[in-house]
Amino acid sequence: MNDWLYATPSALRGKRAFRLGLAANYGIDEDGVRAAIDRGVNVFLWTSRNKGMRAPVKAAMGARREDVAVIGFAQIGWFGWGVRSGAEKLLRQLGTDHLDVYLLGWLGTGSAWTEATQKELLHLRESGKVRSIGVSIHDRPRAGTLAADSPLDLLMLRYNAAHPGAERDVFPHVKEHSPSVLAYTATAWRKLLKRPNGWEGSVMSAGDCYRFQLSSPHVDMALTGPKTRAELEDNLKALEKGPLTEDEAKWMREFGRKVHG
Repeated sequence: MNDWLYATPSALRGKRAFRLGLAANYGIDEDGVRAAIDRGVNVFLWTSRNKGMRAPVKAAMGARREDVAVIGFAQIGWFGWGVRSGAEKLLRQLGTDHLDVYLLGWLGTGSAWTEATQKELLHLRESGKVRSIGVSIHDRPRAGTLAADSPLDLLMLRYNAAHPGAERDVFPHVKEHSPSVLAYTATAWRKLLKRPNGWEGSVMSAGDCYRFQLSSPHVDMALTGPKTRAELEDNLKALEKGPLTEDEAKWMREFGRKVHG
């Protein structure tokens, strides 16, 4: 793999990460997850819909914990007790003494940034049970405020060719190396993989979508959620092309504007 696909995001505390992380929400099986691990993928989003990920990732953690990064969510992120109990549950599930990153999910809709939740996140980090804390968030202006002034180590943001607004609202506020940025929804829920009415040029592939995200100097990592091993292999192969050329970036941005409408 190209060197551009490896980084040491500050949120991962010195771990060298393959920049395309894996989520298993869309059905990839254990064989596919093992194939990802064999190809160097070492960042994993742990959710309640990750059946195919559980055994392979736990095995990888057992063999080389310091090379594997797991990102988990607080299932009940509205209250301090929910943040605390959610972390303890994840630690038991994973059979580990720490989480690499612990998130409040979909801040403002699925969780809250309050004195109580912030206190518990900071306590978990100070205790060593989680190494970094973060949020996933769609509210870009608020994300920009958090990027500029908060104790967060990572922001999980929507960013793709159809929704590049983070370039205006968030990225200018991201201090160098802190917080780290994890981009998701690369394909805009597959809208970027379909030809919009009136578009006569090329259509983006999923691999193009990940290259768009990872070509940003402000994006530390991106997430892929393939359904099958074949989709995973296609995505990884596309990344071998490297960062976007100027012409590719221009075409993808034009295409994204058309998709967004």
